[in-house]
Amino acid sequence: MQSGLYVSLSSQMALEKRLNTIADNMANVNTTGFRATEVKFDEMVAATKNKLNTKVAFVSQGNDYLNEENGELQHTGNMLDFAIKGDAWFALDTPAGRVLTRDGRFTIKETGELVSIRGYPVLDAGGAPIQLDTKAGEPAVGSDGIIYQGDRQVGSLGLFEADISKGYLRYENSGIMTTDQPRAVVDRFNVGVEQGYLENSNVNAMREITQLIEVNRAFESISSLMRDSEDSFKQAVQTLGGSR
Repeated sequence: MQSGLYVSLSSQMALEKRLNTIADNMANVNTTGFRATEVKFDEMVAATKNKLNTKVAFVSQGNDYLNEENGELQHTGNMLDFAIKGDAWFALDTPAGRVLTRDGRFTIKETGELVSIRGYPVLDAGGAPIQLDTKAGEPAVGSDGIIYQGDRQVGSLGLFEADISKGYLRYENSGIMTTDQPRAVVDRFNVGVEQGYLENSNVNAMREITQLIEVNRAFESISSLMRDSEDSFKQAVQTLGGSR
């Protein structure tokens, strides 16, 4: 088979992966705290076995990474809604382990435990569940994450960071599980908490739709080139073989 067909096939596989990420992003355009998935493709160069030692470039399968742009903050007025300013994450204790999330829709259980919308305990900077007093009224949270009930400090919202480029898996609650061990954010003036706000998804719907159109056109174009290349190859074989 011609190397051009292999190159075209690798391009189609790459476009299919990008199409899947676009579909996932569009499905989460209204998901609180969701960060869009992008794909980085690298060029792989191989030497064909011929006298000219021609270099042929293929497209890699692609590596996923998160778009780290912050989503727009939406005011809700709910004292148990929280948004993060800057590059950090809340941490949840889940059956699968520690999960990072930007979804700050929290509630208080009857036992006083602060939990996510899915019921997972929210962790403080030390990695312990946050326990509140159900009889002390709604909590007030400062920009530093310190939680007060009345005049008494009762805990703090943990803010965490991790090197996501080392690998991650998606989880519920717009969450991610990172290969790199999450670390508590300490003394960062550009990171904080906004009470009564939520962070919207950072998916840019118009950009995703534009990319969807571009990917579909590119896929169709490559398919057409593959058909033309295959027809030319068949005609060459018939000519060399003396077929009519």
